[in-house]
Amino acid sequence: MIFTVLKYVFIALFAAFSAVHLYHSWKDDAPKRAKTKPFLLIFLLLFYLAASLSARTAVSWVLAGALLMSWLGDVLLIPKGNKWFVFGGIAFLASHILFVLAYVPSVDFRAVIWYIWAPALVVYYGISVAVTLSLRKTTPKPMLVPMVLYLFANSTMNLFALARLMTLKTPGSAIAYAGAILFFISDCTLYLVRYHKNRELIFKKHFTVMLTYLLGEALITVGILLA
Repeated sequence: MIFTVLKYVFIALFAAFSAVHLYHSWKDDAPKRAKTKPFLLIFLLLFYLAASLSARTAVSWVLAGALLMSWLGDVLLIPKGNKWFVFGGIAFLASHILFVLAYVPSVDFRAVIWYIWAPALVVYYGISVAVTLSLRKTTPKPMLVPMVLYLFANSTMNLFALARLMTLKTPGSAIAYAGAILFFISDCTLYLVRYHKNRELIFKKHFTVMLTYLLGEALITVGILLA
């Protein structure tokens, strides 16, 4: 009973803090965004743990680790500077690897529809290369290779989420894949916001990055819980 109550408390706190954070992102108020950012993924992680215990299902510590590394990435991206951007990227890279490991047990490669999955691979990796090439003139050269490799990692996470959907064919796996797509959109948008010469290219910059990111993380978590 207590975990059922906590589940709703934590998801309500996640939604409330996300709404406040998105409001300040819309207003482009960096100091106020920084105050709410450290709480976002912590509440989502606590929701996941409470929901798992409430349903009496085994906690995926791999998924919990992915959410924790995402939280660490959020915190490390608060300070300005390429050094912190790299540290945050490393944390998010770890989160993508852990998300892949969370999907793997549910993937049956015999069920994968390869004539859909293979073109999807080309599209994801192609977008990753295209985003990197579009920023090559305005991005510090040492950042270009890590950028494309990071986007490849997010692409791989998406491809495993797609393989999981093809295996399970459940609403939960569809929700998780939708979340993975939003996470990919968020990361591509983040690089464009940070390094494109015309930063107004992205509507409301940080708002768009965080809206797709928060929805992506939430949908992945809920999708894995449901499936």
